[in-house]
Amino acid sequence: MLLKYACIYFNSPKIFLKTHLLALFVEFFETLAKNIFCCYYNNMKIRSARYLTSVVEKDKLLSDGVCEFAFVGRSNVGKSSLINNLCGVKGLAKTSSSPGATKMINYFDINSGEARFVDLPGYGFHKAGKKNQKLWAGLIEDYLTSSKNLKLVLFLLDIRHKPTELDHIMLQFLIETKRNFIIVATKADKLSKGAQHNAVESLAKAFGISKQIIFTHSSLNSQGKAEILEYLG
Repeated sequence: MLLKYACIYFNSPKIFLKTHLLALFVEFFETLAKNIFCCYYNNMKIRSARYLTSVVEKDKLLSDGVCEFAFVGRSNVGKSSLINNLCGVKGLAKTSSSPGATKMINYFDINSGEARFVDLPGYGFHKAGKKNQKLWAGLIEDYLTSSKNLKLVLFLLDIRHKPTELDHIMLQFLIETKRNFIIVATKADKLSKGAQHNAVESLAKAFGISKQIIFTHSSLNSQGKAEILEYLG
């Protein structure tokens, strides 16, 4: 953007015009690059967050070049609590004590269009019946396979429990679809530091992944919040 102001140092109208045009050219490609690379050079410093919209159909998925971070995991694993904690907005994503409460894909605007958080339906619970279970599973698959906005998947697991068969299926799906992901081990406040360390070791071994992409988190004391936001940036 400094090129815009470089023209004031030149007296020639032709040089002024060329420099101004060059500045406009650079500004255009800066904007284009931001959309193409999906905010890779922005730091994730959340200044504002708000609910944007919810969708239940594939053709309604947002596709506008805005960088998206998706949250996926079993029902009641703490996706809404994690989103609220990262954004610093209590009640932004609705939490529920009833598993399977998220039945739609919920979009949250971050920093007035800089990025979005995407809350995907929880899997592994079918209180509403097999038909809706298939619908939610289809929504998750549709989003993860077709979204061009998706930069990173935050794959949530309850740190107190071993990964289930469905968790292993989700991990394999993320790998096969070549989606970037990290593991967020939620509800870390329920375990001692030593137990947390052992749980992370076990997760890394069970999934065959590096401990470097496993983050412990607690929505009660914000453990792991700074580290996760730093990684997102």
